[in-house]
Order: sequence, then C-alpha cells, then structure tokens
Amino acid sequence: MEQATLDEDDLFGEAAAEIEESIEEHLSAARAELPDAKTVWEAEADNVLGVLNSLRASLEVADAEDHLREAKKWYSIGSRADAFEDQAAVEESIRSVAEVIELIESLHEDVGTLTASLPQLRQALQVDD
Repeated sequence: MEQATLDEDDLFGEAAAEIEESIEEHLSAARAELPDAKTVWEAEADNVLGVLNSLRASLEVADAEDHLREAKKWYSIGSRADAFEDQAAVEESIRSVAEVIELIESLHEDVGTLTASLPQLRQALQVDD
C-alpha cells in the first residue's frame, strides 16, 4: 500500500506543477493580448473622433479575458486541491492581470461614450455655422 501512496504523491505533484504551468501560460497569453502602451498613447487621425475610434479599437480585450478566465478556472481547481507552493503569488498574478483588464474595459466604455456623444456635440455647436 505504501507504493501506491508514493505513486499518488508523485502524480499529485506532477498535476500540481501542470496546473501552475497552465495558469502561467494563460496569464502570459492574457498579457500578450493586452494593448501595448504605444498603441493606446499614439494615434494618427484627421480629427478627435478618429482618435477616439482608434483608441476604442485598441482597447479590445476579449481574448485576454478568455485567457484570464482559463487561468482562474485552473487556479480554482488547484486552490481546492491545495496544490500551490506559493498560493499568494499565484493569486497576485491573477489579480494583477484582472485589474489591468478591468481598467481597460472601463476606459473602453468611457471612450465609447465619448465616441457616441461627440458627433452630437459637434452638431449642436454648428447650429449657427
């Protein structure tokens, strides 16, 4: 019976390592899907609406969200199995990516509001032109 326990411990150790590896792979993929700083800072457009449309397009994070969800799924399994050597570090990595995605989503919404409102403002200001 002792041999079976050793085999199970080895298998559990391998599974735990694979879970952590999967989480890190998904978090890396999520980070890779985030826009880079240059993309959100620099814009080429003829007017403000063009800049806003460009910015809004650069703030798409659906693929990053998908990878974050997968990382959270694997984290949930690993957490319940108490499989992490440093659970706080894994949690912090997930939290860090999640916070950036939340910020980008919020900004995407704000830019969308401006993009939708700006033509109305322009029209209202052109009444006397």
